[in-house]
Amino acid sequence: MKRRCLYVLLPILVLSLCACGKKELPKPELAGGIRGEQFGIDKNIDESTIDNYLGREDSVYRDMRMLEDPGNYEAIGGDSYLSGFVKGFEVVPYPYLVNVIGLPSEVGETYTGPTLYTEENGHYHANYEESLAILEYYFPKDKVIFLMCGGGGYAGMTKQLLVSLGWDKDKIYNVGGYWYYEGKNKVEVKRTKEDGTTTYDFWKVTYHDIDFSTLTEVKE
Repeated sequence: MKRRCLYVLLPILVLSLCACGKKELPKPELAGGIRGEQFGIDKNIDESTIDNYLGREDSVYRDMRMLEDPGNYEAIGGDSYLSGFVKGFEVVPYPYLVNVIGLPSEVGETYTGPTLYTEENGHYHANYEESLAILEYYFPKDKVIFLMCGGGGYAGMTKQLLVSLGWDKDKIYNVGGYWYYEGKNKVEVKRTKEDGTTTYDFWKVTYHDIDFSTLTEVKE
């Protein structure tokens, strides 16, 4: 009888241990001040706490920067190049998803090439027949989605895009900017060579490009 009870309890015990090993997710909540109001960065899961939520099987991790952004992000203390990333994050450039608006004037003009969507007065119009399918592939609706970028802006814009197109806002977290991350899972891309010049090891990045030439344009 004791052995039979043990066989019944073991699976329950294993499941309990697995559940305890996964940190419970708080409901998305905007941070105070400019971080929440302007950038949409989360209050509870941000650059200082994201390490506690990495490696979840129920989640995907997306960095929204370009490898090299035409905008002058050095003017606001950042880096126009993707200088590094948090381990586990894959890059899907936000400027390829929708036209970029609302950047600080110091940054100047960023990417102006083709995009999956065009935003007009808060409404998003698909430019290609495959636009929604591409978003659903990179940002699966049945997963928790953690978004990051350089300073938090592109990540916040991505959440706004997804929610407007039907994604669950309570399953998407804008965790802020890599420029402010000081955790233990930093992967350095920017490197100074022996001759003193700077190079970027983009081969370290899991990068998702979009070949617009293969897509079918939506006709007006």
